[in-house]
Amino acid sequence: MIRIHALRALMAEQSIDALLIEKRENYFYLTGMTGEESFCVITQSEVFMIVDFRFVTQATEQITATVPDCKVIEYKGDVNTTLNTLFRELGVKNIGFDATNMLCQRFEDLKMKVFNVKFINATGLVEKLRVRKSEDEIQIIQAAVDLADKAFQNLLQYIRPGVSELDVAAELEYQMRKLGSTRPSFETIIASGARAALPHGVASEKLIKFGDVVTIDFGAHYKGYCSDMTRTVFVGKVKPQLKKIYEIVLEAQQAAVQGCFAGRTGRHVDSIARGIITQAGFGDNFGHGTGHGVGVEIHESPRVNMRNENPLEDGMVVTIEPGIYLPGIGGVRIEDVVVIRGQNPLILTKTPKDILIV
Repeated sequence: MIRIHALRALMAEQSIDALLIEKRENYFYLTGMTGEESFCVITQSEVFMIVDFRFVTQATEQITATVPDCKVIEYKGDVNTTLNTLFRELGVKNIGFDATNMLCQRFEDLKMKVFNVKFINATGLVEKLRVRKSEDEIQIIQAAVDLADKAFQNLLQYIRPGVSELDVAAELEYQMRKLGSTRPSFETIIASGARAALPHGVASEKLIKFGDVVTIDFGAHYKGYCSDMTRTVFVGKVKPQLKKIYEIVLEAQQAAVQGCFAGRTGRHVDSIARGIITQAGFGDNFGHGTGHGVGVEIHESPRVNMRNENPLEDGMVVTIEPGIYLPGIGGVRIEDVVVIRGQNPLILTKTPKDILIV
């Protein structure tokens, strides 16, 4: 209920009588409900979860432990009719909604069927609460990271010439499932050889060859939270050019991790990694941000990139993942999950980052 109390304070600042939450990650964060296609309504005194027949029992069971006073309402047919009835009974006039995550057609339908109210753009209201993690959340993220660490160690014996990237991805996801992950945090990236120059080179049918560099970017989803990790390994041998960029990326990554201080902006931390890579002559080969927040979503605030002028704060959880990508040759990326704690960043990822030949 602490999160809902904090949300109500933010709602009051914008004169919002009721907040309509449709984004799954946001209503999970507030209530513990994991079912899709559900709708949470929060007022200054009550909480409602509006679901269809499929999720009535699930919502009741999941929400009871988190928000005991939440009322579960089953809707039949058009949910907007149910919402209109609820808002009329509550007597609310100003309704907050998330303009970023609501489709235009969905909003038009909502306005046509929910009468005599004013809609207020409340984009980012719940995300504002999510950006700093509690110790309980950090413990869950640590468990998700630990799953990924162990799954990666189990995977190493499977990577060899003749095995496809898709097979490696399947084995990695199987290992995470065996260890307790509910699903991957995102589509697993296995990019070998020249394909390692693709920052988001999801697994393909390509067979891994002797001498290939292999970028492995993956995460475990555990108890509603995500982990994110990248390691780059070499099959059989390390080509000199790739060894050089590996050492540069490792230096940049470690420096940025150690520079994750509370009070520094995302831009500042990004500049630490980017400066090292640029000075080494590969600035044009590092085209993405250095990192991002991670929590109930794999990509969330804060961003660690050239555009984020906001200071990092204690309790924020971010990835640090610089890379160098050489088209036609390959690439290297190294990534850890880090908790901001004053000037002593806590690194959750435990897998070593030395050059690894499998």
